[in-house]
Amino acid sequence: MSKVVYYYDSEIGTYQYTLLHPMRPHRMKMTDTMLRAYGILDKMTVLNASKCSDIKVDLTAFHTDDYVDFLKNVTPENCNTFSDQLQRFNIGDDCPVFDGLYDFCVLCARGSLVGASWLNHGEADIAINWSGGLHHSKKSEASGFCYINDIVLGILELLKQFPRVLYVDIDIHHGDGVEEAFYTSNRVMTCSLHKYGEYFPGTGALGDIGIDRGKYYAVNVPLNDGIDDESYSAIFQPVINGIMENFKPSVVVVQCGADSISGDRLGCFNLSVRGHSACVEYIKKFRLPMLVLGGGGYTLRNVARAWTYETGLLLNQELPNEIPENDYLEYFCPEYKIHMPTSNMENMNTKEHLAKVKNQLLDNLKHVIPVAPFGEILSTRQVPPGHLAFSRRNEMQAAEDASPDKRLFSLTVGKERAKATEFK
Repeated sequence: MSKVVYYYDSEIGTYQYTLLHPMRPHRMKMTDTMLRAYGILDKMTVLNASKCSDIKVDLTAFHTDDYVDFLKNVTPENCNTFSDQLQRFNIGDDCPVFDGLYDFCVLCARGSLVGASWLNHGEADIAINWSGGLHHSKKSEASGFCYINDIVLGILELLKQFPRVLYVDIDIHHGDGVEEAFYTSNRVMTCSLHKYGEYFPGTGALGDIGIDRGKYYAVNVPLNDGIDDESYSAIFQPVINGIMENFKPSVVVVQCGADSISGDRLGCFNLSVRGHSACVEYIKKFRLPMLVLGGGGYTLRNVARAWTYETGLLLNQELPNEIPENDYLEYFCPEYKIHMPTSNMENMNTKEHLAKVKNQLLDNLKHVIPVAPFGEILSTRQVPPGHLAFSRRNEMQAAEDASPDKRLFSLTVGKERAKATEFK
């Protein structure tokens, strides 16, 4: 029986980006409430900030001092005095200044660091932090609703104990911040399955494979609109198998962004909750220590459905489809069920496309050698200027500068279209 630790702090649900912003930290409270309703919290060790005060949260283990100082000091009231830094650190509509911003960042990071610490000390086999998974943030830049990269911080902690870390990202958006941090490392393999094309953040091409020691240690699975459970599984499982056989990870970090689920207000995939959860369950079968994190997800009821069901799977519990009575039951009307039908959208991922991507990735993995010096001092420097992600970001920035009212790959939908009911 796996030892599972679950980190949740009730304060996380009290933060709000802006009134109509798609990112709603309240979804973590919804998820926790559902877990309580299903009665499975007593099957895990439940931790919060007060129980983990001995875990130091040093954001500068990855982020720059000046960026962290900015997050500490900026507020909605004084942000006008930080005009230069706002632009420099990419603070704006997608990543606004809000009350308690720094404390929110620390809470999200603490959960991932606590989980990593418990895994390092063998006190847990699986650690869950649904408030983590903020995969877009860079070393000195906010991006895509993410201010700090708790994933990178958690991986750096895991590298103190484990020789090789596998990072798997099933969010609809490319896990660019994590890939960038470890693009030159052979101790961390990043694997991201994501929508690729005219879509934020515009990176994650099949040919982005890492450089220097990290060559072939970045695995990108570019996908098209409408991918369903069958197609997703057809590429996910063989690629994960290839990684396990060639990289031989010691521990796995899984980012479970729920915006890849059908019906997400910012997404365009067509996965069911079962299809999304099958990825988590498949990784669990390899019986490696797991750090399981949240991520994107902007239709709140589907986020809560997915993360509740996935928590059950991690506990070897098949939760009943009927959602028990709880404070958020009205969000799930009229069906009141975890599992809902997917849409009839067209799957733009042909078998030929998926086979081509799969075969290329499996060929790349043959070059991977699962040997890395345990005592290596890991560099998390920025991606060099020659890397596609660097040039693509510059291209996007130039386009935005030329036409500031038309952001090419913004996650944020037009405010005129945002309705309160869409946040359910």
